[in-house]
Amino acid sequence: MLKLNQIRQMSNNLKPIVANSLFTNIPKDVWTTTAEITAKAKQNPKNANREMISLGQGFFSYSPPQFLLDATSNALNSDPLNNQYAPTRGDLRLIESIKNYYNKIYHNTLENKHITITTGANEAILSILIGLLNPHDEVIVLEPFFDQYISNIQIPQGKIKYVTIHPPTDLSQGKHSGNDWKINYEELESAINEKTKILILNTPHNPIGKIFTEEELVKIGDICYKHNIKIISDEVYEQLYFDDKIGFPRIATLDPKYADITLTVGSFGKAFCATGHRVGYIISKNAELLTYPAAAHTRICFSTPHPPQIACAESLTLASENGYFEDMRVNYNDKFQKLMKVFDYLNISYTIPQGTYFIVADFSKVNVPFETYDFPLELQNKPKDFKLCYWLAVELGIVTIPTTEFFTEEYVKKNPSVEYLLRFAVCKTDDYIDKACERLQELKPYMK
Repeated sequence: MLKLNQIRQMSNNLKPIVANSLFTNIPKDVWTTTAEITAKAKQNPKNANREMISLGQGFFSYSPPQFLLDATSNALNSDPLNNQYAPTRGDLRLIESIKNYYNKIYHNTLENKHITITTGANEAILSILIGLLNPHDEVIVLEPFFDQYISNIQIPQGKIKYVTIHPPTDLSQGKHSGNDWKINYEELESAINEKTKILILNTPHNPIGKIFTEEELVKIGDICYKHNIKIISDEVYEQLYFDDKIGFPRIATLDPKYADITLTVGSFGKAFCATGHRVGYIISKNAELLTYPAAAHTRICFSTPHPPQIACAESLTLASENGYFEDMRVNYNDKFQKLMKVFDYLNISYTIPQGTYFIVADFSKVNVPFETYDFPLELQNKPKDFKLCYWLAVELGIVTIPTTEFFTEEYVKKNPSVEYLLRFAVCKTDDYIDKACERLQELKPYMK
């Protein structure tokens, strides 16, 4: 047997691990930092006897609908084969259910070959990017952006070009609409070159809550079609739209030429409040285009967990008949109204959500002692919204998300007004939202 000192010597002689540079020296993401902010705020004596109220991460505080739970239980127990590998492109029952549901939107033109099931929407986007990108191909990302897009582009060695969705100039004043956040289409077209391959579109938009109008989608679609750029349309919040005048326009349904270049991504985790089930999907009228993400999906995870697929198949059919999605929209709108009423009371500016379960508010009128407050050392060089988050967590026991994480550092340096934006998630129970609103009213003495 080897002695302990021999084992140590062998360990010392091992060559250092040379890992993928994408996964070495990674700065903490906003989700980790926010969790640490929460943990430190809990240790403060001010929070010793009160519950921390988290409106930060889009994490549901309640169970999925009972019909999904029942369908999941039945899928686990009704057939032994349901617990084995699903077909790599998805269980036929789920593909048929998606096809039947979306054919109302796609004018009965969808076939099974136009649909692939994935292990959540994030894996769908990763599969598309791995399936389509070659090293140094460029992807246009509209900022602010969901942070996961960036690593998903970098993994297949894609390059990122940022184009801004410009906020309203009077960001700190009054109420705004998603329509006040605008793309400059000359900037968009100037970002395109011979290496540009994909544009990522997110509507309804996280974190803004903006729904792109038909006019905006047509401009984006025309530019992309002109330059042979494929579109990833991230529509995971598709069921959450709150203005019937706008509804929810989808770029792939506006023109056959847009449909030919678009891969639409959806999520049952968002639709059924079940993010842990990890069932997403890709729809594309261009069946050939879809074969490449489908092949990448097979290599990434082979197939998506089988029982949740069967449960989602049954639940989508039920939800299209029992008014579940309509009731969900009403419920979320009520939650937003409560939060917006408090913001109005405090004279805090915000963007009225057209969609998603997020609302972005401007806290520049809150008198926070940035220069003298005892912030953690790791926040000293962070933008002000990170410090705002910590201050709110300590003083009110409220947890939010700093939105500078959704912008590039370059943009934030040039546009410091976005350092006061915080994102609130309302995918919580009504009583939880009520508690949050009571806490937020305590900001009144701090208002400038």
